[in-house]
Amino acid sequence: MNRSDLRAMRWLRAIAAAAACAVLSLHAAFAAEGDDYPKRPVKLILPNAAGSSSDTIGRIMAQALGEELGQAVVVENIAGAGGTIAMDTAKNAAPDGYTLVVATPSGTSIAANLRKNLRYDPVADFQYISTYAVVPNLLVVNPKLPVKTLQELMDYAKANKGDTFMASAGPGSQSHLAGAMLLHMGGFPSVHVPYKGGGPQVIAVMAGEAQWTITPASSVVGHTRTGKLRAIAQSLPQRTPLLPDVPAVAETIPGFSYSGWNGLLAPKGTPPAVVSRIRAALEKALAKPKLKEAFERQAAEPTTDTPEEFRKMVEAETRATADLVKASHITIEK
Repeated sequence: MNRSDLRAMRWLRAIAAAAACAVLSLHAAFAAEGDDYPKRPVKLILPNAAGSSSDTIGRIMAQALGEELGQAVVVENIAGAGGTIAMDTAKNAAPDGYTLVVATPSGTSIAANLRKNLRYDPVADFQYISTYAVVPNLLVVNPKLPVKTLQELMDYAKANKGDTFMASAGPGSQSHLAGAMLLHMGGFPSVHVPYKGGGPQVIAVMAGEAQWTITPASSVVGHTRTGKLRAIAQSLPQRTPLLPDVPAVAETIPGFSYSGWNGLLAPKGTPPAVVSRIRAALEKALAKPKLKEAFERQAAEPTTDTPEEFRKMVEAETRATADLVKASHITIEK
């Protein structure tokens, strides 16, 4: 080996050693961030108005998560545009673990298919952490309507074509998509009446302006207990202890499943060690009996998954929503 080859080999070894040191330093930095995190309160962006069902569930989770992290998790409500304003705000936050956002179908799978000029990619622009709640949609009717089962509702709608109204929280909302799927798979007619939010939607059914709606159970289960609404079916694939007396839609319409979920995201680039720390704390928080009881009162079921499982679920749901939107000819202006 001549002197030139020897110098070249030494140079390459020096570069390799420097690169190895850099990688080790990077791993050490990430580990340190995970060990030290969090040093101050964490902000949690909720894409819903204060007092809504998702807000209530989110605040329950935030309190328990903060206890596990040893720092307060401070909720900030940024409602509007189906959760897209909150998602866009979170996307542009510093990727340091001190800003998290609650994701729902509205801001992810639905927005990807129905929102024009969306300023974020629901999959690529975020670090997925875990889902934390599954909330079945509850099919409720005005108690004066002469139906007590889904089959009876379907028969009533066919016999009263044009005079049966389905309320939703607005075009492109979860209740709109769930209702559209029910009509499509069930093959019965009903006029869609969009309202400006979940509150007016529920009030419309209680008042008899609309005959029925299918909406997150947490927003209507209290009214079913007081008799202001009648629950006739829920959207999970099978019966659930959350609603023991309510049959699954799938018992009448095989294959039907369209429930809501809530999950945690962080801005893209958040260190893996910080994400792992948050997920571990979330898992411990969701295992607490006190949280489970609080969720059950909201007809919500605690759940966790890995970041990759969560991401794949959203990707699959986005594809399924695209098929539903096409089949049901759903459009929105915004």
